[in-house]
Amino acid sequence: MDTKLAQIGMNTDITGATTSPIYTATAYKHERLGMSTGYDYTRTANPTRSHFEEAFAELEGGTSAFATSSGMSAIQLVCNLFKPGDEVLVSFDLYGGTFRIFDFYETQYNIKFKYVDFDDMKDVKNHVNSSTKAFFIEPITNPSMIEVSLGPIYDLAREHEIMTIIDNTFLTPYYYTPLSDGADIVLHSATKYIGGHNDVLAGVVTVKDEALGDILSMHHNMIGATLSPFDGYLLLRGLKTLHLRMDRSTENARHLSEYFTGHHAIDEVLYSGRTGMLSLRLNKEYDVGALLENIKVCTFAESLGGTETFITFPFTQTHADMPDEERISRGIDEQLIRLSVGIEDIEDIRADLTQALSKAKRGA
Repeated sequence: MDTKLAQIGMNTDITGATTSPIYTATAYKHERLGMSTGYDYTRTANPTRSHFEEAFAELEGGTSAFATSSGMSAIQLVCNLFKPGDEVLVSFDLYGGTFRIFDFYETQYNIKFKYVDFDDMKDVKNHVNSSTKAFFIEPITNPSMIEVSLGPIYDLAREHEIMTIIDNTFLTPYYYTPLSDGADIVLHSATKYIGGHNDVLAGVVTVKDEALGDILSMHHNMIGATLSPFDGYLLLRGLKTLHLRMDRSTENARHLSEYFTGHHAIDEVLYSGRTGMLSLRLNKEYDVGALLENIKVCTFAESLGGTETFITFPFTQTHADMPDEERISRGIDEQLIRLSVGIEDIEDIRADLTQALSKAKRGA
């Protein structure tokens, strides 16, 4: 995997260029009627985007991948597989934007999205019925960082011919390739770890089944939320260092998890043990707003997976559109912060959080 990532995007055309060219053309010449190079119009296919899609499908162990204009458009692409009356069982704890689009599809198109605890197989089995068409799972949930045991879920899905969709944004193909275990669809917000530098907005959907790939290809072209050539180039560039970035951010996150476990200012450390994502629940004697105003190395921003350490406040940012009762039931309160731990020196990150906490105590 390390070698594949380091050499991803190397060009094989006659020029000898070692990186993939950025093809900005929107239209392609036909030599005669009925003859095509395989590229006709860039919404349908673009050489730079194709280069990324083919490379990413290989990383995931899939037959085809579809690069989209954002992570949410990747989810929207998958939603087009369902029709009114279908039901999808969804991870109870998940990204707020996903909750929002599922709520829209339920309200507008009568596609039912039911939230279950995928760690409780009894709960899952109780919700499966003849209308259940898919499971939608975050294997590490956002923002509670609960790691789900997927083996029994894949078995149940096969037994009932239910499609399994994995949002693999937190893990990436470096840590996990769901298609090799039994998933039908894997999607990412490629804006995050895949791009890795907070400079590209993108999504990607990967499948193993060719017939399913044909259906998604039709929707991808028809909807038109496809990735631009330049952004395809940026994703190829980002993938070259994915293994290095993931290793470092995970090492830093583990260090912070250990440091803040039992810390007087922290009531709860939420960390799966993998990736650079962790959440901290501050003691009520500490003010989250004051903490965010006093960080100097870390950045208060609403994203993840970049080289820099970002702190997000889910209550008013990533999960703001959830109704209050839904947020609170998921533990998303005004004391919870989510950290996307970057690749900076760990002592600098820790010292910054420590000094910011010292200024965040109420009444101090």
